Amino acid sequence: MPRRTTLGDADCAIAQALDVVGDWWTLLIVRDTARGVHRFDDLQRELGLSRKVLTERLNLLVDAEVLARVPYQERPVRHEYRLTPRGRALLPVLIALQDWGDTWLLGEGETSATAAEASREAQRIHGLRGTRLPELQLIDHQGELRDPVADTPYTVLYCFPGAYARSDAYPPGWSEIPGAPGCTLESCTYRDRLAEFTAAGATVHGVSTQRPDEQRAFADAERLHFPLLSDADLILTAALRLPTFRAAGVSRLKRLTLIVDRDRTVREVFYPVTDITASVAAALAAVRE
Repeated sequence: MPRRTTLGDADCAIAQALDVVGDWWTLLIVRDTARGVHRFDDLQRELGLSRKVLTERLNLLVDAEVLARVPYQERPVRHEYRLTPRGRALLPVLIALQDWGDTWLLGEGETSATAAEASREAQRIHGLRGTRLPELQLIDHQGELRDPVADTPYTVLYCFPGAYARSDAYPPGWSEIPGAPGCTLESCTYRDRLAEFTAAGATVHGVSTQRPDEQRAFADAERLHFPLLSDADLILTAALRLPTFRAAGVSRLKRLTLIVDRDRTVREVFYPVTDITASVAAALAAVRE
């Protein structure tokens, strides 16, 4: 693809970045590789564009070191396309675009940590049923890499906006954001009912975009006996296109719950979560069934 920037744009990072990812299809390729779609034919089927155009875009992204070609078959040689560290650094850009679209195109233009049940955002999240979570790892609150899907019949992933050990650590205006308050109640309710989830064959993981040290301080303060996972790099968020909102300059997960089986398939989704204690009970009933 020809370069579009002019000599006067040589020092403009925005113009230089748009040379690489300014095309419609290019960012959608990054979106789909983040979702676990790595092979040429699968990408073509997902995106519905010609082989010629897809080849051009893939070559551009490989040349820009956004994607890497990784062989998965020797005879004949076939390759997958995987995000590089440079490519994964684009995930916050994708999430920012999604958040802008959810807020200003699909929503009412207001910051919110939840959504209406009849909204298109909620429909997208409920459409995750049957989706397979790609292989990935997140850092837990102890600083260890961990697969968000446990080796138990089910994993309950409850995603929350943010929980802090000190009340003064919350972003300004937090209590005024619809759906944001209640993270401590949610985590403590899972803590108090953890034995019931374990007896039902389910592992509980909390997920937020907070730093691991913030999660560790909260887990220690509330004596949580299950892992909190940090998606600060938005890897899980991008893989499942989870809903977010911005607060204090950080993309934060809206409150939702996923039940995932051992084969990494999403079996149940709870979104929006408006009654926290009832949502924990509903998750427990779902794994028991």
